[in-house]
Amino acid sequence: MINNRVRPGIEVLLNDRVDMLKGQKIGLVCNQASVLPDLKHAADVFHEHPNIELTTLFGPQHGIRGDVQDNMVETDHTNDPRTNLPVYSLYSETREPTEAMLLDVDTIVFDLQDVGCRIYTFNYTMANCMRAAKRHGKRVVVCDRPNPINGVTLEGNVTEHEFTSFVGQFEIPTRHGMTTGELAKMFNDHFGIGCELEVVPMDGWRREMWFEDTGLQWVMPSPNIPTVDTCVVFPATVHVEGTEMSEGRGTTRVFELNGAPFIDPWVWVAELEKFGFPGVKFRQTYFQPTFQKHAKVTCGGLQLHVTDRETFTPVLVGIAMIKTAHDLYPDQFQWKQDAYEYEFDKNPFDVISGTDKIRNGIEAGASLTDISAGWEDGLNAFRELSKKYLLY
Repeated sequence: MINNRVRPGIEVLLNDRVDMLKGQKIGLVCNQASVLPDLKHAADVFHEHPNIELTTLFGPQHGIRGDVQDNMVETDHTNDPRTNLPVYSLYSETREPTEAMLLDVDTIVFDLQDVGCRIYTFNYTMANCMRAAKRHGKRVVVCDRPNPINGVTLEGNVTEHEFTSFVGQFEIPTRHGMTTGELAKMFNDHFGIGCELEVVPMDGWRREMWFEDTGLQWVMPSPNIPTVDTCVVFPATVHVEGTEMSEGRGTTRVFELNGAPFIDPWVWVAELEKFGFPGVKFRQTYFQPTFQKHAKVTCGGLQLHVTDRETFTPVLVGIAMIKTAHDLYPDQFQWKQDAYEYEFDKNPFDVISGTDKIRNGIEAGASLTDISAGWEDGLNAFRELSKKYLLY
C-alpha cells in the first residue's frame, strides 16, 4: 500500500511480478479505463516495457478506447494508432478470441474495470477469453480491480440457468459483491472453465470500500458509466433497459434519469414514495434524450438521488420503478420490443432479470414483497459459495 492508496492488480503485476510475463507473447484485453494509478495506459506501458512482448490487443463492448457510445453496437477489428498492434474486437462477429487471433499470443492478460453488477458484459468477455485459452492452450492472467460499489453487499435474483446470456452467463445475483479476479476464480473452478489461470490480487483493498475509498482516479469503463454514482444506481435502473422507457441514455445523467413521454413525474414519484425506501430520494423531472429511446422527445420521469449508499437497495428500487410504471400506465407501458444482447427468443426484461418470475409477478399484480421473497434462498447459497473464492 502506497500513501493509503490501493494498488490495482495491473500495478502489482508490473512492479512486483513482471517476471511471470517474461518470455511470453502477450495479448492484452483492455479499454480506456485500463490505466495505472498515474493514468498511463496499460497498453502503452506494456508496449514500452523491456521485459514484456506485447503482440496483440483485444477490446470489449464499446471498443478499446470506449468511443462507441450506444449499447449493443459491434466494433470493428483495427490497428492501434499508438502501438500499431492489431486490435481484435470481442464485441463483433465473435465475442470469443478465435484461434487465428491467438496465433501470436502465449498469455492473455485481462485488465478491465467492472461495475459490480451481473448485467455488464466485461466479466463475460473475461470468461470467453478463459474458454478460448482452455481450447487453444493459452494462459490467462487476470489483474484484479476494485468492485466500485463494495465487496460486501449482495442483492437481487440469482440467474436461472435457462435465462443465462451474454449479460449473465452464470448463476450469480444481480449485485454480486465480488471483484473481477474473484469471479475469474469462480468461473474457472465452480463453473468449470478449467483454463490455466493466475489472478494478480490488489494490494490494500478492503471489502467495505466504495471506489472513492481506494485513492484511485475513476475512469469511465464505458460511455454510459461516467461516475461512481452511476455504478451505484446501475443495479436499479439497468432494469429499465428491458422496457420501452428511457434509462437516460442520451442525457448527461444516464441511469439516474428515467422516464417516458407518457409518465406524469408527480404521480410516479408519489407511488414510489409509498414504499419508504431508505437511502434514496426521487425527484420529479422532465428530460429529452438526444439519442436512443425517445430521442428528442420530452419524457416525464424522475432522477434518483442516493442519500445513503449503505442503506440504498438498488435492485429492489429498480423493480419497484418498473412495477409502478407498469401499474400506473397499463395502456402505454411496454416491455422492450427488440432483441437484447444477442438473445432473440427471450423477453429482454427476463434476460436482464435472469428469470421470468419477476416480469410474471409484475404482470400478475404481485406485491413487491412477494416478488423479492424468492431471492433470499439463492442469495444465501451464493454467499456461501463465494466464500471459497474471496481474495480479501
